Amino acid sequence: MFSYPKQAEFNRLLPKSKIYAHAKPGKAVKDLFVSQIGEIVWKYKLSPETINLPARHGITEIQVFEIALKGKELDEDVLRTIDKTIPFPILFQLTHGGRIRFSATYKRPSDSDSTKWVIEASFMTDWQPAMQERPSLPVALDLASLYEHLIRRHLPLPQRSGESIRDHVARYTAIQTKEKECQQMEARLNKEKQFNRKVEMNAALRSLRQELSDLHHS
Repeated sequence: MFSYPKQAEFNRLLPKSKIYAHAKPGKAVKDLFVSQIGEIVWKYKLSPETINLPARHGITEIQVFEIALKGKELDEDVLRTIDKTIPFPILFQLTHGGRIRFSATYKRPSDSDSTKWVIEASFMTDWQPAMQERPSLPVALDLASLYEHLIRRHLPLPQRSGESIRDHVARYTAIQTKEKECQQMEARLNKEKQFNRKVEMNAALRSLRQELSDLHHS
C-alpha cells in the first residue's frame, strides 16, 4: 500500500519453524502454513533508527512482512498466529502471480500490562498489480501516529470527526457483529411459520438494521 524508505529495508527470511516455536500452533494451523505459504520475508523495519520518528504510546517499531502465497487464499488464522508471535505491530504484503494485496491487524499494548499486546480487528485490501505505483509514507510526528495512519488506510470504514483509532476499530467490529446478527435474524424469519412470531422478528430485524445504520453514519 505504501512505498517504504530504502533505509528501512530489513530483508530477512523468517523461517516458519521460528513461528511454530513461539506460537505453538495446532496441527490444523501448521497445515495451513504449509499449504498456503511459500516463504515469509521480514521486509521492512520502521523504527526511530530507520525513519527518524520517535516511539510513542508503546509503539517502538512497526514491521512489514512480505508473504509469498502458493495460491490466492490465506486463512486469517495464519496471520493471527504470526501477529501473536511478533510483539510489534505488523503490516502484511501478500503476493501471488504478479499481484499483491495488503493486510493489517490493529494491535495495541494492553491497558493492564504494557508488555502484552491486545489483538483486535483485521483488515485486508483487494488484489492489485504488484508493480503499481505506491504513495510514500504519510506524514507523522511519531510512530504511534504513523501506525494510526497506516491502519486507517486499511480500514474499510470512513472515520468520524475526531474519532480515535481505538473507537474507529471498535465501531468497525461492532458493524461486523451487527451484520451477522441481521443475517441470522433474516434466516430465522424466512423459516418461521407462525404469524405472531414473524411480526416480533420483523420488529427485531428493523431495530437491528437501525442500529447498523447508526454505526455506519459518520
